[in-house]
Amino acid sequence: MARVALVTGGTRGIGAAISVALQKAGRLVIANYAGNTEAAQVFQKTTGIETMKFDVGNYQECLAAVNDIAARHGAVEILVNNAGITKDAVLGKMTRDMWDAVIDTNLGSCFNLCKASFDGMKEKKFGRIVNIGSINGQAGQYGQVNYAAAKSGIHGFTKALAQEGARHGITVNAIAPGYVDTEMVRAVPPDVLEKIVARIPRGRLGKAEDIARGVVFLTSDEADFVTGSTLSINGGQHMY
Repeated sequence: MARVALVTGGTRGIGAAISVALQKAGRLVIANYAGNTEAAQVFQKTTGIETMKFDVGNYQECLAAVNDIAARHGAVEILVNNAGITKDAVLGKMTRDMWDAVIDTNLGSCFNLCKASFDGMKEKKFGRIVNIGSINGQAGQYGQVNYAAAKSGIHGFTKALAQEGARHGITVNAIAPGYVDTEMVRAVPPDVLEKIVARIPRGRLGKAEDIARGVVFLTSDEADFVTGSTLSINGGQHMY
């Protein structure tokens, strides 16, 4: 049987590319989404990938979703924690609500879904967890103390959980994308975007498929000796 994969934020942008790449690799993929039902319906119709709406920042919703998937398809064996939001502001203008929303969605979701799916992976004696971090969690970014803290936390979370999972056949790794040509990045003013690209040695923005290929490798059966690692896919912009 095909291994069951859950991709959060899996219907748009980088997440959509990951979902499609895993499907092509022979996985049974469920793509989570938060609010854009119309986009999710189009994605499901176009790709044939099942979509599932739940709040990744809410533990009970995550637990219910993982249990539902297990009842219908079998335990989640591949988990890609990709869902993320931004609420940017300098510290002086950032509210506690802005901080909490980003921490809960970007970092809290990793706890929620790993907690919900870890026992099932242990029973299977197989698991692949990939947490999507960020170059800004490695290098920091002006006006993003919440986002940078959450993404940096993902890298530490990954290394710690990797030590817990190793003896159970569960690998836990992270990917730190650089600037990728997504809807969010395309919203950056052209003059600012030009300066960003100028700092990337490869001379271009990343593509969602660049990240997806990394996920396919890290979630493969053959990647069983890679755990606790952070794979930077940023065109050489930040060598960490």
